Amino acid sequence: MLLSYCTNVHPAEDLDGVVEQLVTYAGPVREAAGLDVLGVGLWMPATLAHRLAGSPADRAWLRAVLDEQGLQVHTLNAFPYGGFHADVVKLDVYTPTWAQPERLAYTLECAEVLADLLPDGSDTPAGSISTLPLAWREPWSDADDDAATRAFVALGEGLRDLRERTGKVVRVAVEPEPGCVLDTVDDVVSWLAARTGPVGSAGSPDEGRIDPEHVGVCLDTCHLAVSFADRRAGTAATVRRITDAGLRVVKVQASAALHVDDPSDPAARAAVGAFAEKRYIHQVRELTASGDVLAADDLPDALGDGPAPGPEDAVGHGLPGEGPWRVHFHVPLHHEPAAPLAATTDVLRDAVEAVRAAPHGDEAHLDVETYTWAVLPEGAATDSLVAGIAAELRWATTHLTADIDLTTRRTA
Repeated sequence: MLLSYCTNVHPAEDLDGVVEQLVTYAGPVREAAGLDVLGVGLWMPATLAHRLAGSPADRAWLRAVLDEQGLQVHTLNAFPYGGFHADVVKLDVYTPTWAQPERLAYTLECAEVLADLLPDGSDTPAGSISTLPLAWREPWSDADDDAATRAFVALGEGLRDLRERTGKVVRVAVEPEPGCVLDTVDDVVSWLAARTGPVGSAGSPDEGRIDPEHVGVCLDTCHLAVSFADRRAGTAATVRRITDAGLRVVKVQASAALHVDDPSDPAARAAVGAFAEKRYIHQVRELTASGDVLAADDLPDALGDGPAPGPEDAVGHGLPGEGPWRVHFHVPLHHEPAAPLAATTDVLRDAVEAVRAAPHGDEAHLDVETYTWAVLPEGAATDSLVAGIAAELRWATTHLTADIDLTTRRTA
């Protein structure tokens, strides 16, 4: 299970900026983490993917910088199309959708780039690209769903063509996220399983079907925790749902959510309220005594400080706070929030264990994705960015991959 850290924590969106961030951050992170070689899960904005896909010289330059810094790329993050570090991102991160042709074109360009960045050798593992779960849930129509299905069919065709031309396997992993069309793992499994087809002797599925060899699932363990999958179906059972459907977990985004055990407690509400900020959306889910899950689209909404769930309700409705909350806010893996808050690192550990036990689980990429360092509340973490990411990687090697022979670990 290859370990990396995702560079969507850095704001650069052009080639010069990405090269600078690799030299300024990724190289020093490798040194601080004590690794001879460090995996980086590159965030590939659309403008950069387009430039690199059309320029072998630029790809060669990027590959040379990666080599000089002791870095390898096995996975890309192609969820945010661009502008991920704008002052306000919120729902813009879900556009363009998979019903729009720009999303397919962008993803195929990312695949072209990744195939060239993968390490050389006949035993090179497959590359992976994580992508959004179709779109935010509204507006979404049957026509949009049909367009997205056609796009994923075409994606499989493009990835098979790439494999024939380059000898490199690249898989795309759909990442369920609260509030989206594919909100939960069950949603993404149901959607893909209804559209995939058995791969025949020619190496491709039936016409009009999505290729399960090249399209699978990205398991973001923060999103998994927010859905309360561990409290409802169980983490291992949720992972088995993926593989039982004939799909593979292509990528795991190692991340932890905020947990609020008693959101009716004023101290807890004040503590979690400090994590409300204007850049990113922070979905909240509440688990009721009956096992139902209540939803708020953003933390201020859950607290009653934002728009209410329906037009007939007054602002200030909020979630009832009678059961525990999970908040979509990626907290550093090695940092336990101060009481009365907690982090869902137990869900992360259980999910990785379940994936590793699943078919093809050892081929899944494990990408540490804490993109929220710049928006953490004051005092929530005291590490510098380099020290903090290195500490997360050390935590991951201890708690997630301790029994794996990490050939990239520096020997004394």
